[in-house]
Amino acid sequence: MELVDTSDLDALRSAVRPGETKLVWLETPSNPMWSITDIAAAAAIAHAAGAKLAVDSTCATPLLTRPIELGADIVMHSATKYLNGHSDVIAGALATGTEDAFWARIRRTRGMLGQILAPLEAYMLIRGMRTLSLRVKAACDTAMDLAQRLSNHAAISHVLYPGLPQHPGHDIARRQMQGGFGGMLSIRLRGGEAAAIGAAARVELWKRATSLGGVESLIEHRGSIEGAGSPCPLDLLRLSAGIEDVEDLFRDLDQALKR
Repeated sequence: MELVDTSDLDALRSAVRPGETKLVWLETPSNPMWSITDIAAAAAIAHAAGAKLAVDSTCATPLLTRPIELGADIVMHSATKYLNGHSDVIAGALATGTEDAFWARIRRTRGMLGQILAPLEAYMLIRGMRTLSLRVKAACDTAMDLAQRLSNHAAISHVLYPGLPQHPGHDIARRQMQGGFGGMLSIRLRGGEAAAIGAAARVELWKRATSLGGVESLIEHRGSIEGAGSPCPLDLLRLSAGIEDVEDLFRDLDQALKR
């Protein structure tokens, strides 16, 4: 396995070895830096080398990005997140563009290992998906509003959100994401690690937790969660916008950043 920044197509092209590379796996937007990969271009690179392209599209959801229509062979969703939307189910989903031998292998493996949801979890997942479009729209609107306001906050050095025009992947995101840029964003604090941890400790409405995509707004100091050796900047806080009032969410962040 080789790790590469897939938003850098030249780096991706150099890493893929024709006849040897079997699978290119990417996430876009990528967690927690929210870089954007051009799915269609990545698919062309993978296919030219005889490899399949798999895309983790959890944060984009099927409402915002449809990787298979852009050339991907496999799409993965952590259904625990936006698809369920209530943070009470552990589940995942794989989808392929065609019912080929690879899809048959996935189905056979699932059947042999028993990776099938119990009836209660299946019901709860279906229940959550009924409000998916409403929740995702609310999260996208809130994330965009917060990103714009926080971009001018004195305590913040960078806001990482593909919906902002200054984001390096904005043009690609605008092309391959429909209806919004997602409900996730990260902020980097001028005061460094101590300021980030302090702000996360002072919020009152935001919940300090690791997950994402639920109806509640979550905040976490990602570097601490991942532990020693994490590549995540220690001045970074990751935010998952929920469905609360955006004014309340901003005021809570503002007081935590100022105190």
